[in-house]
Amino acid sequence: MLERPRLVVATGNLHKIQEMTDALGQWFVVEGLPPDYEAPEETGSSFLANARIKAETASQRLGLLSIADDSGICVDALDGAPGIYSARFAGDHGDDEANNDTLLQRLGDRPLQERGAHYVCALSLADPRGQVFACSGEWFGQIGFGRKGSGGFGYDPLFMIGDGRTAAELPADEKRRISHRAKALAKLVVWLEERRTQIPG
Repeated sequence: MLERPRLVVATGNLHKIQEMTDALGQWFVVEGLPPDYEAPEETGSSFLANARIKAETASQRLGLLSIADDSGICVDALDGAPGIYSARFAGDHGDDEANNDTLLQRLGDRPLQERGAHYVCALSLADPRGQVFACSGEWFGQIGFGRKGSGGFGYDPLFMIGDGRTAAELPADEKRRISHRAKALAKLVVWLEERRTQIPG
């Protein structure tokens, strides 16, 4: 059996690292970034562009295969906002509570039928020579009128799926089967299966 190559997940988000490990552990020895790693500026104009910046930068700096995702939520009534600015919608990067408050404020009392939204996850897998593979997944739902549930992260307490539950109310294993990240990772797994003997180290 071939030795599994190392794969660095270019994020400081422990939730994402765990999801990547669960999905890709059979293929790679999955690890996080070094503690002193300085993330590059995300200057892309799309989720895929930012994922590529993060993956390629980490791969080139560390000399290892690297994967990065860029994800966020797009709200129809806000013309797709917050989009690529999802993590800093309220101003400070990664302040989930403030971001959720800002989204609720921006939507106000719009009726449920005007609160359509979808999550996007773009993945980029890169080796030290450049991009290897990129794909994306989407998860459609609506924004509720208040937080529900204690699981997940980001906008999960507001993001309602078809049966009325929010992403934060889903069991972790269910979310990992149906989420935007799950859909993107499924595409990556298909790509890996097709290239079982050609995975870069």
